[in-house]
Amino acid sequence: MSFFEAVVMALLQGVSELFPISSLGHAVIFPRLVGWGDLIHRPDFLPYLVVMHLGTAIALFVYFWRDWAAFLGSVLKADTPRAVADRRIFLFVILATIPAVIVGAGLEHKLREAFGNPSLVAFVLILNGALLYFCDRIAGRGVGQLDQLNWKGALAIGVAQCFALVPGFSRSGLTISAGIVAGLKHEDAARFSFLMATPIILGATVHEAPKLLHQGSTLGFAALVSGVTAGLVAYASLVVLMRWFHSHEFNALKPFAYYCAIAGLASLALMLVI
Repeated sequence: MSFFEAVVMALLQGVSELFPISSLGHAVIFPRLVGWGDLIHRPDFLPYLVVMHLGTAIALFVYFWRDWAAFLGSVLKADTPRAVADRRIFLFVILATIPAVIVGAGLEHKLREAFGNPSLVAFVLILNGALLYFCDRIAGRGVGQLDQLNWKGALAIGVAQCFALVPGFSRSGLTISAGIVAGLKHEDAARFSFLMATPIILGATVHEAPKLLHQGSTLGFAALVSGVTAGLVAYASLVVLMRWFHSHEFNALKPFAYYCAIAGLASLALMLVI
């Protein structure tokens, strides 16, 4: 990958990983549209993938450090009401992570291969938009706070996350949608989604790192820059998204739904002529 390609893909990763618009879908479609070919299956893309995931995971941890500190404190402190609530949320984060770990360990590679065709990914991106739109309509104005989430809701959010292994479906989009359908406010559903994302994205980094060592790949300057860029953009994306969900409880997902539908349709049209 050239330095320019690395920076552009890092910018794309930083935004699309957390915005509910599918980072993997964009990583498949965008290079095809601009004539870069199939970047994500090229061996030299692995170092960039690893550091971009690491940068995003660090951004998530930095933004939500108070939550993770509270989780740690809840394990060490006595059973105060706040500690009990924090420990409960922490256990639900773990519970919601388990389905994707199990499914991803066995099916991630097969799903990426089966759904790696850019045209098919563009179609799935349209489906992602439809899902965001209808979940927003079904949920309406959620009133539930994260403290009110039960284990069934947490597990349902975790199961929804599994479908994000298919390129074109957004991890954050699916989990936030599941959260609001379970009765959470958009802001609380987003918070839980991003707390779940930290171990998942960090786990993806750990999963890919041995392949990096096995291939004898090295982290060059361009790869390091892409990791820093992805992390900074991911942090900025978190700031924007959390403010958006805080101030837009009603129809908060619909702008992203419209984007996915338009982007998917436009990509399909463009791929027919280029």
